[in-house]
Amino acid sequence: MRTGTELGARPHLPGGFQDFFAEDVLARSEMIATICRVYERFGFAPLETPAVEYLDVLGKYLPESDEAEGGVFAFKDDDRRWLALRYDLTAPLSRVVAQYGDGLPVPYRRYQVGPVWRREKPGPDRFRQFYQCDFDTVGSASPAADAEVCAVVCAALEELGIPSEQFEVRVNNRKVLNGVLDQIHVPPDRHLAVLRAIDKLDRLGVEGVVDLLGKGRQDPSGDYAEGAGLTAAQSEAVRAFVSAGGDSRGSVIERLSRLVGDSAVGREGVNELSNINRLLDAMGLPSRLVRFDPTVVRGLGYYTGAVFEATLTFEVTDQGGLSRSFGSIAGGGRYDDLVKRFTGAEVPATGLSIGVDRLLAALKALGRTNKTRRTGPVVVTVMDSDRLAEYQNMVSELRRSGIAAEIYLGDRGLRAQMKYADRRGAPVVIIAGTDEFQRGEVSIKDMRLGTDLSSDIADRDEWRNSQRVQRSIARANLVAAVREILTQ
Repeated sequence: MRTGTELGARPHLPGGFQDFFAEDVLARSEMIATICRVYERFGFAPLETPAVEYLDVLGKYLPESDEAEGGVFAFKDDDRRWLALRYDLTAPLSRVVAQYGDGLPVPYRRYQVGPVWRREKPGPDRFRQFYQCDFDTVGSASPAADAEVCAVVCAALEELGIPSEQFEVRVNNRKVLNGVLDQIHVPPDRHLAVLRAIDKLDRLGVEGVVDLLGKGRQDPSGDYAEGAGLTAAQSEAVRAFVSAGGDSRGSVIERLSRLVGDSAVGREGVNELSNINRLLDAMGLPSRLVRFDPTVVRGLGYYTGAVFEATLTFEVTDQGGLSRSFGSIAGGGRYDDLVKRFTGAEVPATGLSIGVDRLLAALKALGRTNKTRRTGPVVVTVMDSDRLAEYQNMVSELRRSGIAAEIYLGDRGLRAQMKYADRRGAPVVIIAGTDEFQRGEVSIKDMRLGTDLSSDIADRDEWRNSQRVQRSIARANLVAAVREILTQ
């Protein structure tokens, strides 16, 4: 069989996917660890589920498609059953609760981190694979579980160093929208199309949403999105609903109460928001930090009550050079019917998912990632290949002391080795040749004092005589000297 190289294949990524190198991977890992510590502080325990589920387990809940296979990467197994890559971490959780429910504590409080996949049209900041960091409470209908969602995400963002004035959590309730739609006689089979139109408000603006509420809309690329089929009067009522926000949670509740009228489901949604408001006040979360916003509906089809969205409010410059708010980095809600698909019984649940990659981009924009920290190992250069065992001994000694270290495994001279150490982000470089070994010494260099060493140094003598050379130390003091540099 001919290889791709022989066929002249060009190495390139599929659209909507990304490669991540050490700096981003480490920053992401550090960020996730911080978030998970907050989750655990609130009593959530970790869970892992496989990337692949049966397609019927995932269900038809994607925001862009009413067909399950329309938004997922699916394939058939040897038994000709459809499998798919998970599109979120919530649908697998519902399967876990249904499958292992008798052995789980109730309520079941879990968190999970991992990649998810969606077969959607890629675009700027819109990827087909991305990481999510979820927490959920399954088995509790209490409004305290919903209020706690707000408290957890606030605590996580603050723990990451984001000031409270630079983010907000927005809350709404799906039942309120359903009540408004009942009042204006929108058939239930059109409710999902309406909420998906509203969910695009930030991206399309009010007029774009009005188009989607009516006959439909054609985007600049020529793609046409079918509308919800509402009349002009019905669309105007929906516009009034999404305009019912305000600074005070109490004032929003009053406006929404008037809009739902005598709709039973609408009244239920307003009462749930009132209960959440009371608990948020008790937790000391003011309206400026957690506000009620009717424009938040969330596009996924399985939400049944409260819905949440965390947004970052600081300004960034977009690809067109315009200043805009950074926007959403997390979302979630209550989904009391999701486990019911398997068990036939309603199991109340609520939770939130943080978009890991979006949040990491935000931390970079805020300068909250540690850019000065060297992520690479200490590099022990090889000046004399006959002494390879002695260099390896140095590396082993550093590792046993808990210091990341590696021996240079190439076959190039010192200049190339210094370039290698620089590219690896080595905080310290160790150099020793025959003379140093005979004296029982090594030369040790703090790379953080300068990053241009590799461009000028050609050999060991030049290194030793350079003004930028670090001190020579006794070989026996290697670990202590390296640790001193690393802790400065």
